Amino acid sequence: MRNGDDRFGQGRAEPGRRTQTLLPPGGDGRPAALRGGLHIVSGRVVVEAELDTGSVARRLRREVAEVYGYPSEIHVLASGGLRKSSHYIVRVVKDGEALARQTGLLDVRGRPVRGLPPHVVSASVCCAVAAWRGAFMAHGSLTEPGRSCALEITCPGPESALALVGAARRIGVTAKYREVRGVDRVVVKDGDAIAALLTRIGAHSSVLAWEERRVRREVRATANRLANFDDANLRRSARAAVAAAARVTRALEILADDAPNHLTSAGQLRLEHRQASLEELGALADPPLTKDAIAGRIRRLLALADKRARDLGIPDTEAAVTPDMMVV
Repeated sequence: MRNGDDRFGQGRAEPGRRTQTLLPPGGDGRPAALRGGLHIVSGRVVVEAELDTGSVARRLRREVAEVYGYPSEIHVLASGGLRKSSHYIVRVVKDGEALARQTGLLDVRGRPVRGLPPHVVSASVCCAVAAWRGAFMAHGSLTEPGRSCALEITCPGPESALALVGAARRIGVTAKYREVRGVDRVVVKDGDAIAALLTRIGAHSSVLAWEERRVRREVRATANRLANFDDANLRRSARAAVAAAARVTRALEILADDAPNHLTSAGQLRLEHRQASLEELGALADPPLTKDAIAGRIRRLLALADKRARDLGIPDTEAAVTPDMMVV
């Protein structure tokens, strides 16, 4: 998945507060993790950001105008040569120096800041989320779910990368810094951590699409395990496990922090032990539960989420179970 792909909604990710929208997730003279940077043109500081998609470029231009009040231009670099697709440059010329100072790209002496600006590094968790949102929209990528699944940010330097690692830690997500072929990268490898981070930064369409592919891959893996068996009951159990996991995942997304703890715990157990029977699941609970008790809690979790979905007019837990998932 490419960053900014409209199918996955990065260009429409909603920020927590307007003032957090343009927190710069990079430094080293380059806003965010963007290609582009700070340039001197005819004695003026010009801020440039090169982006992969028009939707993200238009959003950046709009936010610069609404948050800081500065006009900007969008220039299109047509595909050709080594460039496989068109790129978009957002350029602030007239007020470039003022924007660079306000966003922390330049310090009080007019020198480029390396890494994240101090006021972002020491800010609230909301600002850490905003920094990751900007970095992902600007220069993030998301690989297919699987053994090597990863969410990756390419950064302009090690200072920016390490600052993003720290910001992820404050959000509750484990990220690692790596230098690969001279390029500084921040990588999140765990599937659950990727889903949690995408949810926090507001990339809801990305989460749904990625989770659907993740579940589909699990279905295929289950199918491969069943290829050497001719046991109808085992196949039905596999389908039920996939459907239950998909519905519980959707229920926890709908309810978020509003679900009762004992129901959330039951749902998490089902996700952590997808192939376990209800009796085995009950034995894993703390304290242990009967299979009827654990089944009842999962049933109430789904019912509560479905009621909330009806009230909000959004897809319920049944909608998470697609026909493709049942192809075993």
